[in-house]
Amino acid sequence: MKVSVFNMAGKEVNSVDLPASIFEAKINRDLMHQALVRQLANARLGTHKAQGRSEVSRTGAKAYRQKGTGNARHGSKRAPIFVGGGVAHGPLPRKYIKQMPRKMRRAALRSALSAKAENEAIVLVDELSLDGPKTRDMKAFVQAVAADGSTLVLLPGRDDNVEKSTRNLSDVKALHANYLNVRDLLGYDKIVMPLAALDVIASFLGEVEDEDFEEVEESGEEA
Repeated sequence: MKVSVFNMAGKEVNSVDLPASIFEAKINRDLMHQALVRQLANARLGTHKAQGRSEVSRTGAKAYRQKGTGNARHGSKRAPIFVGGGVAHGPLPRKYIKQMPRKMRRAALRSALSAKAENEAIVLVDELSLDGPKTRDMKAFVQAVAADGSTLVLLPGRDDNVEKSTRNLSDVKALHANYLNVRDLLGYDKIVMPLAALDVIASFLGEVEDEDFEEVEESGEEA
């Protein structure tokens, strides 16, 4: 697949062929969904906690005598039916971590990149550099190369000027190419990357081993 390469002013300066193994892979929506669910689940802290009747700070004395009041029998104000009492079957700390083989995770990334390439949502630039952290300059660059819509800017490495320049732009995010993930790929309309970032992606997604994920098993085992 041949795509145009632009400069920071938005003018076409060259064209390159995207690696077919990465940007022309079979689009597997089930696999992308599984990778996205895993990523969202692993981001959960799982620190939720409710106090049970044995943990609330209330008196343990019997509320009133057993007989003769006409009320139901109760032994403690810590019971869940009372205001201020413990919570019955409340949430407890737990881990939401889901496992997924590396081959499947990388296949999901190829599938997401292929979907973006099919929709002509990938924009290549020859280089991306700013003299200083300037939100105005970054906004002008994004509008020149990606027009409207949210934009994910992939960087080959750390670039403080570019990263700081995107912080005040609500619809633009800068991300290192090594941290490429399905959530960000699917969450932005356009993917903008310099040629150096494309090389980084090709370095860990370019080698495709014999694999078949047409049918994703619920167990998450390798095919």
